[in-house]
Amino acid sequence: MAEIVQQRIEDRIPELEQLERVGLFTKKEVKSVVKRVTALEYKLHRLIVNKEDFIAYIQYEINVLELIKKRRAHIHYKFKREEIEFPIIHRIHGIFRRATKKWKDDVQLWLSHVAFCKKWVCKAGIPFLHVKSYASYPPWQARLLVSALWIMAAKSELEDQDSSESARHLFLRALRFHPNNKKVYQEYFRMELLHAEKLRKQKAELEKAEIDLFSPAILSGRLADVVYKDATGKIKEAEFVISLLNIAAIFDFTKELQDSILQDLQTNYAADSLMWDFMARRELEAPGLGEEHHSAKARALDINRREERCCQLYEEGLRVISTEPMWSRYLDFCLERLKRKTNVQELKEKVKKWSRWTEVWMTEVLLSDAEGAASVAMAATERYHKSVTTWSLSLQTLVQLGSGDPARLFQEALTHVNPKESLPLWQLQLQWSTANQTPEDTEAIFKSAVPTVAMEMKDSYLNWSYTTGGYKKARKTFKSLQENRPLSKSFFTRMVEIEKEQEAPKMNHLREYYERALQEFGTSDDDLWLQYIQEELSTLGQPENCGKIHWRAMKFLEGESVERFVSKYTLLQTGHA
Repeated sequence: MAEIVQQRIEDRIPELEQLERVGLFTKKEVKSVVKRVTALEYKLHRLIVNKEDFIAYIQYEINVLELIKKRRAHIHYKFKREEIEFPIIHRIHGIFRRATKKWKDDVQLWLSHVAFCKKWVCKAGIPFLHVKSYASYPPWQARLLVSALWIMAAKSELEDQDSSESARHLFLRALRFHPNNKKVYQEYFRMELLHAEKLRKQKAELEKAEIDLFSPAILSGRLADVVYKDATGKIKEAEFVISLLNIAAIFDFTKELQDSILQDLQTNYAADSLMWDFMARRELEAPGLGEEHHSAKARALDINRREERCCQLYEEGLRVISTEPMWSRYLDFCLERLKRKTNVQELKEKVKKWSRWTEVWMTEVLLSDAEGAASVAMAATERYHKSVTTWSLSLQTLVQLGSGDPARLFQEALTHVNPKESLPLWQLQLQWSTANQTPEDTEAIFKSAVPTVAMEMKDSYLNWSYTTGGYKKARKTFKSLQENRPLSKSFFTRMVEIEKEQEAPKMNHLREYYERALQEFGTSDDDLWLQYIQEELSTLGQPENCGKIHWRAMKFLEGESVERFVSKYTLLQTGHA
């Protein structure tokens, strides 16, 4: 073992001599490098090696590369890259290869290698890296690979190597292991259309020379049609079909394919409210009658015609499936258009139909009958006193009309509804209180809401405190709530953001927030540890603390979160995170 390590150290001598000769490293620094890499090499040649040892070695070599890069910029020295950086990059590739050979099933390790290739301009090796990684897997193991990796590999072949054939081969192999994966099918479908578009552009150039090398079927996107039929035969969902239609719509030569997909959508998914919603909203973007709308009146008439066609399709859908989801989509559309101040009276009537269907006649508001609207709102809450939706709509109406005693009505509503479903009412009450009551009254509502909907309300309470009382108020609120479980990660990260927004943020406060957050989420949230490390790497922090945080993360994280942390930390070191 010692002989191998010694040989590897001796192989470094030329580059180390160059570093010292050109003034990038001092003699003392060169000795430090030799001492450090000797220790790292010995770790890689033990009988039992750890993946962390390989990653630590890679990180050290990358740090050396980054330091050389900064020193070059500082002294404006641009020569001898082949003798200095290239051997280091080649050595890092070697360490990655040794690691991935031993841990073939570590997806993040492969991604880290790819990230390194991209950062240090080794793009020619990326597709090969992907293909090699998959080729080394037996079928049972390849099945475990996430679909995103197959897609990444195929895209790399298409974009970096300009090889649609290799990309197609990878997509087909991916579908062997992920036969019902929507994302794989979507990207495969997109790839075939991109391939057809590229061939069409090439054909346009060759036509000048009167050369015809391309099949009309391929140019029209027939291969994409094959992918579409295979995908929809396995994944029978309207949302998935619509996603493929949206991809096809990007390309200007797919009208026939789009028509075919639309026909399938209407034929096979007539019982799906999403299909009717999509077809109706599609009318808003449909081509006009060819006239140019120079005047505002002409444009308004055109919009009215489109909205009327949308309503007709929704009505047709309701005749086929008069379900709550169908009514909900119809109501959402009507309310969206009403917010745009449309003049189509029919839309107002549609909202009234919905109200009749739910026996809540809230459309009196739209007809400017304040007294009638208030009466309807009160009647609705009496009949559906346990419905959060009914209380929300009624209270919004009453508040808008200035009718009744809102404070009393909010309290009444909260006594009737299920506390677990009461969040919308608390949010509505706070919105009203902020606009109409004193800050003391609003804070009292926050304090009443926290025990009932703690996790959701704490974030709002913290933001409100910062907005109304500034940093000191926010910090006081944070301290009063930080031990009141349940807690959300966003509660802590928002306090971090507030601290960083100050003119002179304090690093000891940031550490306090991170440490408190890690008490709650430190065993499972690898991203939180990484954010803490990044904070120490910033101008406010102390980079020497990163090692201790890394050690603690490795100790406290559990299960798969450990692997994710190690891989993401490596990506951070490569500049990919």
